[in-house]
Amino acid sequence: MNLQKKLAAKILKCGVEKIWIDPKNEKVKQAMTRKDIRRFIKEGVIKKLPNKKKPKRKIKKKQQRRTGSRKGSRKARVGKKTEWLKVVRPQRRLIKELKEKGKLKPHVYRKIYKMIKGNAFRSKAHLMSYLKNKELLKEEKK
Repeated sequence: MNLQKKLAAKILKCGVEKIWIDPKNEKVKQAMTRKDIRRFIKEGVIKKLPNKKKPKRKIKKKQQRRTGSRKGSRKARVGKKTEWLKVVRPQRRLIKELKEKGKLKPHVYRKIYKMIKGNAFRSKAHLMSYLKNKELLKEEKK
C-alpha cells in the first residue's frame, strides 16, 4: 500500500498524506506500475484529497514606542492605581508568607499591612530592610 501511495503522489503531484486509497478494493495492492495507478485514479479508487482551507490572518506590524513617538506622560499611559498595585501586591504577598512561616512577630502584621497601604515602602527590598532594622523579624534558631 505504501508503494502505491508514493506512486500516486508522484502522478498527482502532491504529498503522500493527500492520497486516499479505497480500503475495500483489494486489487490496488497488486498495482506495481504507474500505468496501473493511473487506471485506478481514472476509476476513482485512488483520489487526491482536497486542500484544507486555512483561515487568513492579518499580520500586524509591531511598532516600537520609544520616546519620540509616545503621546502623553507616563501617568497618562499607565494609571496611578496600576503603578501603585504593582508595588503593593508583592509587598502584601511577602508579609503574608512571613506570617505563615512564623517569621513575623505576632503584633507586627497588621501594623506593617497598614504601612504598606499608606505607601511607606518603595519595594519588597525596602520593606525587608525596614523589618530587619526595627528587629521585627523572629530570629531563626540554629
